[in-house]
Amino acid sequence: MKKAIVVGATGGTGAVVTAELVKRGVDTIAFGRSRVKLEQLAARLGNPAHLSLAVGDAFQSDDIAAASKEVDVLFHCANVPYNEMHSKLIPLGEAIMEAANRLSLKVVAVDGIYPYGKRQMDKVTEEHPKQPHTKKGKVRLAFEQMLFSDRWDHAQVMIVRLPDYYGPTANEASYLGSTLEAIAAGKMAFYIGNKHIPREFVYLPDAAVMIVALAGKDFAYGQNWHIPGSGIISGQEIVRIAQKVSTTNKPVITLGRIGLSLLGVFVPVMKEVVEMLYLTEEPLLLSGEKYERLIGPIPATTFEKGIASTIHTLQERKKAINI
Repeated sequence: MKKAIVVGATGGTGAVVTAELVKRGVDTIAFGRSRVKLEQLAARLGNPAHLSLAVGDAFQSDDIAAASKEVDVLFHCANVPYNEMHSKLIPLGEAIMEAANRLSLKVVAVDGIYPYGKRQMDKVTEEHPKQPHTKKGKVRLAFEQMLFSDRWDHAQVMIVRLPDYYGPTANEASYLGSTLEAIAAGKMAFYIGNKHIPREFVYLPDAAVMIVALAGKDFAYGQNWHIPGSGIISGQEIVRIAQKVSTTNKPVITLGRIGLSLLGVFVPVMKEVVEMLYLTEEPLLLSGEKYERLIGPIPATTFEKGIASTIHTLQERKKAINI
């Protein structure tokens, strides 16, 4: 991999993938809608000479193609809000694939676990049956089918699947991002789902290491790959660690079906979370056996270290803004 472009570079996964590419010395283009956010990302990374910025619309294949000259790998990290997933996810992917196909690029598409539906085994492998029972799961399955379609005869694609995630770049698009942001700021926080049931979370910098490692392997394309976390943890334990690090103890309120539905009256995206709550009650645990066997050891930052690093970074970022 000589040169890469990250579409959606200022989002949760896009920012860490960009950081990992820059760390490895790969010439990298950060592509996004907002020049201000792109410049903020570059500043956090120390404005390296081998990072360039491209402003454009990810729904416009011409914008992506124009920014992708001399690129060999495109990282599709762009996403859409829950309440726009049904209408916008596939058009977004098609625009990106059209540009990639035009330029004969390799594509690494970041996705989640929704297409699997309900858990049917203790550790879910990449061969787990895809039997989605939710609207979002069905859209995500159609998204996979579109990515692997024969329409794209000049592009190579892989899908990397993440469970719930956390880290300094995680935002409101992740279940845990806003929770940790509020705790870091010493404010009342919300936790989505049952706090007593342990579930899998991946620390985003760990995920980026695995994603970039896969991107450099020719044999990895044309397949699904799991990006597992370092284990499972309950919401109670997450809150305990985060509050200890932040030295605050403001209330953390659990949001279940009723609370999310009520909030959804004012914040539409919250109402859309309700159908995915089954994953907080019957969590899926991703198998990393394929990655370990074919790529190598899985980076596994402990929850104590990952949550502490996240809280400290969020606090430092807020101080820098207020100076």
